[in-house]
Amino acid sequence: MNNNKQIKKEELKNLKIIEKNKKKNLIDYNWIIKIIAIAFIISLLMSLASETLLPNIPIIFGIILLLFFIFLGIFFDMIGVAVTASNLSVFNSMAARKVKGSKLAVQLKKNTDKVASFLNDVIGDICGVISGACCISIASALSETLNTNFLIISLLSTAIVSALTIGGKAIAKNYAINQSEIILYRFCLFLTTFYKEK
Repeated sequence: MNNNKQIKKEELKNLKIIEKNKKKNLIDYNWIIKIIAIAFIISLLMSLASETLLPNIPIIFGIILLLFFIFLGIFFDMIGVAVTASNLSVFNSMAARKVKGSKLAVQLKKNTDKVASFLNDVIGDICGVISGACCISIASALSETLNTNFLIISLLSTAIVSALTIGGKAIAKNYAINQSEIILYRFCLFLTTFYKEK
């Protein structure tokens, strides 16, 4: 009986701790509104640019642009995963030794949810939308040039783009999980050329 009472007391303590942590991790509605606004503006501008430029450029440049956006989506997805998977204590230790780029890494790591949301969702999804628009534009130009059925070219182009994006992200995620600290550190070191650490 005493053991059961003790177990119940421990369970109640644990539940109280969980409830306290829940209160600390309240949803940041300001951030959600900001990220929606940022995503809308970036997507609008980039879609406008791609819709305006793509029909007027040669197919080869369209393919280069398409590959660039696929690579960009994969790259930022990898950084987002590296931020999530990396260990904060590694960067705290580096920051204590005043290693360049480490303070920025600590800042990114402390805001993992926001950073990952921006890199993986906002940038990644926008790159996906634009690469889709590029793909359709290239398929249309190819079907006219080769005098081939648009549907066949469109299906093949979409399949190739999807395979490249999914395959690339799978490789990048695996690499990011295994080399998260190195990737995040190098990314922050690169950012310090534009951003002064506080």
